[in-house]
Amino acid sequence: MTELARWQNFFVIVGSSAGALIGLQFVVITLVTTLPRTPSQQAGGTYATPTIVHFATVLLLSAALSAPWRGINGPSITCGVVGVCGLLYALNVTRRMRNQSAYAPVFEDWVFHSLLPVTAYAIITAASYMARTRPHEAIFGVATSVLVLLFVGIHNAWDAVTYHVFVAKPKQENERVSQRQSES
Repeated sequence: MTELARWQNFFVIVGSSAGALIGLQFVVITLVTTLPRTPSQQAGGTYATPTIVHFATVLLLSAALSAPWRGINGPSITCGVVGVCGLLYALNVTRRMRNQSAYAPVFEDWVFHSLLPVTAYAIITAASYMARTRPHEAIFGVATSVLVLLFVGIHNAWDAVTYHVFVAKPKQENERVSQRQSES
């Protein structure tokens, strides 16, 4: 168990960051909803909700792996359950990206909303099985995946904000100006 104990500070820092970013994401979503444009429920479930899920996963794993476990079984099972659930969720997000019509995803969207999360959750799942025989490598796998999910969440939150500020809002303002000109 000493392997996990050495990572205590890492998970405290990463978990605290994820908790703060969850709160910030709620603030951002609240501010974006004040824009006059009607948000698409389809796009929100595909692009905004997964960001919160990834941040929450980082927070959950950080808390679980900072707990005073007596052995490797508890952390291993926790990582296995979180990894499998996250993998299924990330695959569902990929399916939603293909089926939604509110926004046409570009390569970067596929990487940050599908490929990286699927990979991170797959590594967490694999690490849970490796934990008993190769705990050093397993914890590095989980730590890497947690950081990937944290940075994916940061990227996706920033991407959403910049889209609304630099694309959606100016487009709406241009439409309003055009409508006024046609009414005149």
